[in-house]
Amino acid sequence: MTVIPATAARRSETPNAIMTTLASPTQGGASLALWRVDMAPGASGPEHLFDVEQTWTTLGGAATVTVDGADHALTAGDTIVLRGGQVRRILAGDDGFQAVVAASAGARAFLPDGTDRGVPPWIA
Repeated sequence: MTVIPATAARRSETPNAIMTTLASPTQGGASLALWRVDMAPGASGPEHLFDVEQTWTTLGGAATVTVDGADHALTAGDTIVLRGGQVRRILAGDDGFQAVVAASAGARAFLPDGTDRGVPPWIA
């Protein structure tokens, strides 16, 4: 058993969101990474994909998630499961977007052209 205290949470900022790591291998050997995503109103992430499945549960606000060209609306309480290899882009709604995300530790991010962006710090 591992207890990860709130004081061990890591904050990673990108131009599009703030990711707060709640559990990861570097925080006690978790085989899953768990993090919170906070996006400002109207913020949009880049098109990208991961090599593993991710599960996103909306905590607040709303977002449009474009997956392989199809739009999916999320509001508080909704969960979306994104398979590995699916190109996705997230656009926060007018009130912003907050979610908690789980994925296998060591998940790698890629651009649609195949460029390997590595393991993001909030998953490491």
